[in-house]
Amino acid sequence: MVVFSNLVTFAMQENIEQRYTIKFCVKLNKSATETFASLTEAYGDATLLRTMVFKWHKAFKEGRENVEVDPRSGRPNSSTNDQNVEVVRAVMAKDRRLSVRMIAEETFNHTFYKDVLERL
Repeated sequence: MVVFSNLVTFAMQENIEQRYTIKFCVKLNKSATETFASLTEAYGDATLLRTMVFKWHKAFKEGRENVEVDPRSGRPNSSTNDQNVEVVRAVMAKDRRLSVRMIAEETFNHTFYKDVLERL
């Protein structure tokens, strides 16, 4: 779980870094196409999607200053947190031979905990 968490944190930091780069390119009056080409050269396969680069480029060109993603309402993309992971681990500690489906059935929210298990 720590490795997964570290990878997510690294990816998020890299995305923020790329957004700063996009903002910098806007200040240099580079086009969105030129910005995407520069990012691709620097980050290779880890480059943001082209549509995201163009979206952020437009936002910065229109005066946006913040590189952080705006909070959204509604259900989060993931509800994986320490408490939920501990619930799954406790069920697994009882019987290591349980399948993902069986562990999901042992918990309250079957779909959610199945998702947590698949991420472990």
